[in-house]
Amino acid sequence: MEHPTKLLFVCSRNQVRSKTAEELYAQVPGYEARSAGTQPEARIKVTEGLLGWADVVVCMEKAHLHKLRQKYPEAMSEKDTVVLHLPDEFAYGDPDLSDELIARLSEYFDVPD
Repeated sequence: MEHPTKLLFVCSRNQVRSKTAEELYAQVPGYEARSAGTQPEARIKVTEGLLGWADVVVCMEKAHLHKLRQKYPEAMSEKDTVVLHLPDEFAYGDPDLSDELIARLSEYFDVPD
């Protein structure tokens, strides 16, 4: 049996986009999901340990990927990454955010029903 694909979702403050993506993937078979933010005030901050845990790092914006590569060059050097190009213009719990995440993630992964 293959191990589940470990997805780390990253945004700025880990309060809306990445947290919502983690929640969407919490019960999807074949995946484990966590989320974190790049900003000092993030709910959960990105760490080298979280990056090491992840099979794929999914960033909401290209700026997040750039920050991760700057701060953690070794951890990110061989890491599979995806950038969703999803701007920070949603509120937590917004069904449009969930729909947009599912649409963008469906290009790369199985998506929740």
